[in-house]
Formats: sequence, structure tokens, C-alpha cells
Amino acid sequence: MTLSDRIRVYGKEKYAVPARQRNEKRFSIKAGDVVRELRIGASYGAVVCSALKTREFLRDNDLRLVGRTGPPSGQSTTVTYTYEFVDTHQPSAPTDDSWTRLRGALKDVFAELGGGEAYLRAERSDFHGPKEGE
Repeated sequence: MTLSDRIRVYGKEKYAVPARQRNEKRFSIKAGDVVRELRIGASYGAVVCSALKTREFLRDNDLRLVGRTGPPSGQSTTVTYTYEFVDTHQPSAPTDDSWTRLRGALKDVFAELGGGEAYLRAERSDFHGPKEGE
């Protein structure tokens, strides 16, 4: 496991999962806290910053990065990231549009004709009419 992987796992277990369990909408992680808690040394502040803003970390924890405070370089133990949970696991609300209502409308008709594949095969065979010599 790489150091970046360790940092992402730690961020998930120490910050993201507990924040979700507390039903918080937002939470923050300070890079310096992670450096101190993992005992990896301040020289790894840039690695911590990089790991905590990767798409992988955000995707795996259903997060959106909504804020960053710290120096302009963004690579310091003083950087604090603020995340917001994105509810990707909730089903979307049903829409009442025409397409949704029509979806599957001919399912019963195709079933009576032997299924969609059988219907298309029959239509294609009759498209050009009888072949010469038949």
C-alpha cells in the first residue's frame, strides 16, 4: 500500500465515515492533523494534500470538495479541505415526463408477436418481398 493509499484510507476511516455516521453534511480535514496522526513528518504535507483532493478519495467517499484554505500553493500542513457529502446512493425522484410514461408501452404487443427480435426478423424478411425463384 502506498503512502497516498494509507492517507486516503485514514481520511475515510478517521474523518469521512464518522462524519457520515453523525449525519453531518460537511466536514473538514487539516493536512497537518493527518501528518501528525500518521506520524509521517511535515515534509510529507504535499503528499497528504495531493491524496486528500484526488478524484479517487472523493468518489470512494461520495464527497465533493467545497473549500480549501491555506497558502496559494495548496501544498502545506496548514491546508484545510472542506468536503460535502453527495448522496449518490439515493434513488432519483421519479419524473413525470412523456418519455417515462411511454417506456415499455409496446412490451405487451411485442410479446404477442413472439418478442421484439422475432417481430424484427419477420419484418426484415418481408421488406423486399418475395425473392426471384420462390
